[in-house]
Amino acid sequence: MQLKAIVIPDRRLNPFRRLPQKQNAMQKQTNLTLSLVLTLCLSSVFSLRSQVNLEALYTVWQDQTQSDSIRVKAYSDYIWDGYLYSQPDSAFILAEELVSFGLDHHYARAQFAGYTLQGVSWVNRSDYQKTLDYYLRALNVAKRMGNSTALAIAHNNVGSIYHNEGDYTQALDHYIKSLEYNDPRQIGPTLNNIGTIYMNQNNYSKALEYCIRSLDLNRQKGDQGAVAATLTKMGAIYRELEDYSNSLDNYSQSLEIFQQLDHKTGIADTYNSLGLLYQRQGEYPKALDFHEKGLTYYEQLGDKNGMALSANNIGEIYLKQKDYNKALAYCQRGYDLSVSFHSLVRKRASCSCLYDTHKALGNGDKALLYLEQLNAVEDSLNSQETAKKLQQMEFQAEARTIQEAHEAEVRQKEKTKNISLIIGGFFLLLAGAFYIRWRYVRQSKASIQIEKERSENLLLNILPEEIARELKEKGKADARDFEMVSILFTDFKDFTEQGSRLSAAELVNEINSCFEAFDAIIEKYGIEKIKTIGDAYMAAGGLPVPSDDSVKNTVLAALEMQEFISKRKSEIGPGRKHAFEMRAGIHTGPVVAGIVGVKKFQYDIWGDTVNTASRVESSGQPGLVNISQTTYELLSDDPDLTFESRGKIEVKGKGEMEMYFVSKASV
Repeated sequence: MQLKAIVIPDRRLNPFRRLPQKQNAMQKQTNLTLSLVLTLCLSSVFSLRSQVNLEALYTVWQDQTQSDSIRVKAYSDYIWDGYLYSQPDSAFILAEELVSFGLDHHYARAQFAGYTLQGVSWVNRSDYQKTLDYYLRALNVAKRMGNSTALAIAHNNVGSIYHNEGDYTQALDHYIKSLEYNDPRQIGPTLNNIGTIYMNQNNYSKALEYCIRSLDLNRQKGDQGAVAATLTKMGAIYRELEDYSNSLDNYSQSLEIFQQLDHKTGIADTYNSLGLLYQRQGEYPKALDFHEKGLTYYEQLGDKNGMALSANNIGEIYLKQKDYNKALAYCQRGYDLSVSFHSLVRKRASCSCLYDTHKALGNGDKALLYLEQLNAVEDSLNSQETAKKLQQMEFQAEARTIQEAHEAEVRQKEKTKNISLIIGGFFLLLAGAFYIRWRYVRQSKASIQIEKERSENLLLNILPEEIARELKEKGKADARDFEMVSILFTDFKDFTEQGSRLSAAELVNEINSCFEAFDAIIEKYGIEKIKTIGDAYMAAGGLPVPSDDSVKNTVLAALEMQEFISKRKSEIGPGRKHAFEMRAGIHTGPVVAGIVGVKKFQYDIWGDTVNTASRVESSGQPGLVNISQTTYELLSDDPDLTFESRGKIEVKGKGEMEMYFVSKASV
């Protein structure tokens, strides 16, 4: 499942001055007008296709026969494409379903997706404290998963919030961590964000370098939203470099993409950027028109950050036109908004505008007040520390390059030196070398064999033998589909209540005694242990090597587990505090099996069969083995087993299901 990473748009306020134009103004406006007309023609077709696509995504999410990963991916895209930027309140509520799904199904990727989407919904409402809260939740889930893509996304997203708040040093820390995971799908957005920081430091050549790298990567992976955001950024860089023709071209391309995607925030950001472009050239009526369009979009979205940005920019234009009353009104609005969501970047722009406006009006006391606040904000933004961190990042990259070159040169010199020494002493050492080698082989062969056997046994404790063999031969083990696997779940009745009466040592010893016995039982019947989760034990019959008797063997193993628990309870005696009772449930059907993780990897299985088996277990009764209709039909003619029909049982998320208690036939 792939989520989009956050890309910081071009949202900075710059000094405005009249500069020479490098392209005829009428020609530029004509090009932009043609682009907008073409975009409007395409947008109606795109809107129809988008609606159909959203319905298809929701249908996949509702289809419980699909795997968890496919359903979660579809629902994430449904929320992102259909609601996140147009109805962020609704997106937040819908994303809560993903979080609940992840908790109920022990599927961390769903939690990660839900928290990330909820964080983005708060971004679109300019509540960065709540955004940071949900992004940090997503980061914690990503750490538990150990998934490099999720970690790269999470660090980039957390960095984007510090970035928006003007804390560039913290933002860089997270961007650098994101890059360390070297995930090709996230490098592009992160490079784009680092380019924004360079732009804020007025290092435009470096900013352009990072944005060009980002644009190439985003185009390669087909991420149109990220492509548009990077084009907007490059338009801003060209604007600062006074290359107005290239600036307008990049803005026009990004606006076309954002309108096709119906990305309202992107459209608003690009309108703002076009306003800044015309503002820089002194074409204030055109600049006002674009800023007001952007402000309208931001107001519709409830984006306080965008509203503050547009208000400050409009105030600056009125200030340039010496319409001080309107300048004061808009810049004061920008100031109030920036204070409401704690943005130092927006507050800096507002204070600068209010200082200049009050100064022009002769309001000395108020001008001084905003000048003091402006100085305080500048100190808080700590641009020197940011520049230092950027220099350190570049220095470390250059140092690595120099170090690698130096090490290569040293290796070459050492190689030449060693060759000379080897030739000179070859004949002298040849006989001794053979003797030493013979002794070494003789002495170490036994210890190597011991270590090899230890490694083999350790690997077989973690993975099935066939999977371990494939992993050693190929360096990886491919996921496989199995059509007929019997999934066994067990758990202890009232475990939490019973466990509260035991010390930690007693509880661990009791569970360990039970699970050691279960391990021996499933080995006896050729069943594969999958994992334990707290007091739950999960095993599967029929994989990794399918067999004709796997269904029956799984049932026999479950019955023997119940016999062990009953016998242990009678041995402990009535009324003893650690006498557990256990439920057991089995369902048979198709699954996908494979290795997950890089560190502490494990063999695991997925599919609706697993979820159904868990529901069958939870619907059972202590001391008995509960099976589904599917498992019963496969064993109903077996003379060694007897069955008791339970009728239809209401099951959470499944409706009514036929279930049976199974036991050994009387001799």
